[in-house]
Parts: sequence; C-alpha cells; structure tokens
Amino acid sequence: MPQLNPNPWFFIMLISWLTFSFILQPKILAFTSINLPSNKTITTTKTSPWNWPWT
Repeated sequence: MPQLNPNPWFFIMLISWLTFSFILQPKILAFTSINLPSNKTITTTKTSPWNWPWT
C-alpha cells in the first residue's frame, strides 16, 4: 500500500513546515496591526432585572 510509505510525504511535510517557520512566519509577524488596543477605562453599565409578567 503506497499510503503507508512515508518516503515522499514526510519530506514534503518537513520542507513545507520549515518554509513556513523560517521564511513566511517572520514576514507575516512583521506586519503591524492597524487597530492597536488602547488603554481605555472599562465602563460598566447598570442593568435592571427583567420583570416577568408571570412571576
């Protein structure tokens, strides 16, 4: 059964992961985010309980 032979597929997987890890990942991580998180204070809203008509 050729599916159990790891010879060509392991090499292809290894090369693709190394390509992603060493070439593509630093290029992707070099992009800066446009919407940087700001230091806003979190405002809590006061919620009122719901008055159910059948209780």
